[in-house]
Order: sequence, then C-alpha cells, then structure tokens
Amino acid sequence: MKKVIKNWWVAIVLGLVIFAATVALRFFHLTSLPIFADEAIYIRWAQVMRAEPSLRFLPLSDGKQPLFMWLIIPFFKFFSDPLIAGRMVSVMAGLGSAVGVFVLAYQLFKSRKIALIAALIYAVSPFTFFFDRMALADSLLSMFGIWIFIFALATAKTLRLDLAMITGFAVGGALLTKSPAPFFILFLPGFILFTDFKIKHVSKLICLYLVSLGIAYAMYNILRLGPNFNMISSRNQDYIFPLSHLWTNPKDPFLPFFDRAFEWIRYMGPWPILILALGGAIVNIKKHWRQILILLAWFIVPIAAQAEFAKVFTARYILFSLPYVIILAAALFLARSKVIYYCSVLTLFVFFYFSFHFIYLLYTDVDAAPLPRSERSGYLEEWTSGTGIKEVADYIISYHKNYPGRKIVVGTEGFFGTLPDGLEIYLNKFPEIIVVGIGVTIEQVPSQLTSSLKAGNTTFLVINSSRIKIPDPAKVGLILTAAYPKAFRPSFVKEYTQLGPRENLLFFELVKS
Repeated sequence: MKKVIKNWWVAIVLGLVIFAATVALRFFHLTSLPIFADEAIYIRWAQVMRAEPSLRFLPLSDGKQPLFMWLIIPFFKFFSDPLIAGRMVSVMAGLGSAVGVFVLAYQLFKSRKIALIAALIYAVSPFTFFFDRMALADSLLSMFGIWIFIFALATAKTLRLDLAMITGFAVGGALLTKSPAPFFILFLPGFILFTDFKIKHVSKLICLYLVSLGIAYAMYNILRLGPNFNMISSRNQDYIFPLSHLWTNPKDPFLPFFDRAFEWIRYMGPWPILILALGGAIVNIKKHWRQILILLAWFIVPIAAQAEFAKVFTARYILFSLPYVIILAAALFLARSKVIYYCSVLTLFVFFYFSFHFIYLLYTDVDAAPLPRSERSGYLEEWTSGTGIKEVADYIISYHKNYPGRKIVVGTEGFFGTLPDGLEIYLNKFPEIIVVGIGVTIEQVPSQLTSSLKAGNTTFLVINSSRIKIPDPAKVGLILTAAYPKAFRPSFVKEYTQLGPRENLLFFELVKS
C-alpha cells in the first residue's frame, strides 16, 4: 500500500480535485434549466410507482425500460423538489461515468496523465455537463456503457469468470435502462483483439461472454413480470426504420442526421475535442492500433447506425458515444513530438475556454447559451420546455394553503408530458388539487372547466400561448394571472414567423362560465 501511495499520490490528489470539480459543476444550480417534457413524464411515473407498488412496471406501457425511474424513487426521500430528485440520478450516473473514463483511459494506455486529462475533459465538456444534469435515462446508459467496456476488456485480458459475470450485470443494467443497449452487446466480439488469438483463449473468451449474456438477459427478463413487456418492441418500431431501409433509401436520413451529430459535438463538445481526437487517433494508430480501432468503433458505429435507422434523432441519443472520443482526445498527449504536444496543450486550453463559457451561460443566462438549433428549440423555446411550471405550482400551493379544504381544478393542454405531468409532480401531495388534461388546441373554454366552476371549485387553466385560439380570453371569463416567457425564437427560422418571437406559458383563472 505504501508503494502504491508513493507512486500514485500525485495522480490521487489530482484525481480527487477533478472528481470534486465534477461534483461541484453538476450539483450547483441544478434547476437552472426548465423541466423538459420527458423529464416530467419520467418523474411522474416514478411518483406513481412509489405510491402504488403494483405499478412498478408502469413505463412499459409506453415501451420504456423502468430502471431509471426505479432509481429516482429513493431520492424522493432526500429532496423535496421532485425535479432535483429526478436529476440526481443523472448526476450520480455522470460521476460514475467520470470515474469510468479515468479507469478506462488508464486501462487502455497505462498512462496516469492520459487518464487524468480524459476525466478532466469529461468533467467540463458542455455535452456531458448538460445531460448529466437532466432527468433522462441517457446519462445512466452512458455510464453502463463505460463500465461494460472496462469489464469486458478486463475479461478479454485475464479470461476470469468473475469479471465476465460483472460484465453481465453491467450489460443487464444497460438493457433495463434504454433500448440502444444492444449496441454494447454487438461490440463484445471486438475485444478478441486484446487476446493472443490462440484458439484456446478465444474459445474460452467466447464462453465467458456467453455467461455475461446469460446474466444480462436473465436480468432483462425481469421485465416480463410487467403486463406490457411487448410494448418495448412495438414502440421501438415507432422510432426506427426496418432493416430494409438500408437498401431502399440509405442516404435519407443518414446524411443529414450524421452531419447533425457532428454539429452537436462541434457546438457542445465543443469543437476542439474533435481536433484532439483526430490527432490522438493519428498519433497512436501505429503503437496502439487495437485501442484506437475499438475506441473509434464505439464512437462512430452507434452514431452511424442511428443516423441510418432513426426516425427521430436528438443530441442525447449520441451521449453514450462521447466517452470514447474524449479518451481519443486525451490520447493525443502521448505524442513525443514537442510541436504536437504544445499544439495539443493550446487546443486543450481553447477547449476549456469554450467549455467554461458555455457552462457559465447555462448557470447564469440559459437563453444565451450556444445550444444547437434543434436542442435549443426543444429544451428552451417550445411546448416541450417547462418554463414557468414550478412558479405556477407554487402559486397554486400557496392559494391552497390560504383556502384549506377548498377543491382546486387545474386544466392543462395535452394529456401527458410537459403539461400536465410537469404540474402533477409538484401537486401530487395535495388531494384537493386536481390536474386535468383538456386537449392540445383550445378554441373555447372546455366543458370540464365550466363544470368545475359551476360546482364551486377554484378553476385554473395553464396553456402555452400558441395553443390558445380564443381571441379575447377575458370575455369568456379567463383572467390572466401570470405569463412566463420562454426563450426567444430565432427570427431567421421561417416557420416561427407566424408564432411570434417567443412562446409564453399562460396561467389563467376562470371566473365565469
């Protein structure tokens, strides 16, 4: 132990500093971003599953694996804000990923310097920072992927059964998290590169991986206890093209989606990481060709496959590919050439500048953060953004406390998602407050709300400004209590010209029918 401490004390100290920075960056101001549609759904599912044990497989009803929601449940005991409770799962997964990146980089290149640089890049990259603070399953999937890589590689090198079993548990966790997990299974044969290619050893490795898969699918089959297990495959078809798409129309949407994936990395990576990664691959391809090939495969193949077959493609879908480009970027610092080394340091500082500027804006002025167009629209501008929901919930709770025992009915646009789930996660502890979905577009006061008002209930309506088509709401008894503006839409996007410069969440009280 003394020898380890003597040889590793600098790396240990620096590693602890990087880990502390990772923790601080992800914990600080955790609710700076408004709640997103999928976050509202997942947190609401977790609340329902917590309240009713017979519904522990509720996410299967929409074809979603439930592990992420299961993990949210314990955090409700420690955090009164359900959004923080949900996002804490991703924060913890992000910390697990940061440690995993360090371990994997050292495992591949046997360099403490490379491991520390890789962990530091992971900690401050806006891409990982952004999604490690969202109550979405992608950060958890990314963490499992890293540790699958670590233990699968260790299994290939040592041919140990215990490591193969741990690999199986990690794969099982990924399968219980999100549907892209089979990518990790498809990559397992690639670790044969790290054997001596003898028939005896390769055969044993295959047997060990079969053990891993046996454990993984035994875990996955737990989902058959739920009544809607078949919905996973059914809903997957809504998001991916069939295999025949490869030879019927291979360029669409592959070309725009593949380009978009690298656009996301250029914006949120940010772009210097691609320069470092390309340099790392070129510099190390001769000496560390196995490591470079497998890192490139884990980075490129999932992106290319999703670009080819995905019907819907967003930045978070490629999050689990990012750790490998980060390790490639760090590997450039193995270069012996002083010119390459100093250029690498300069590029790394440029990376840090853009990263910290991006993160600073996410803390202090989210609207000004240079998010890619597709991500800015979804998280900040449109109906999927939950700007104002917490404030509306606080107002309703305060009203309820001032008038205890009085029944309150809140009508919202839609039937699930940002509204009404975003409100329900805050109001679920108050049985006198009922949240009712009333449809997407409102052209007149819904009958549910007029009936509620006639019954003597305090009645509210929460709706996005683009969804209400009543010319003068006040004339029909809808009195505007508050309006919560979302981020500005860009003027150069033509389809937004008729919608106005920005969406507003409107909070009405119905005072007459």
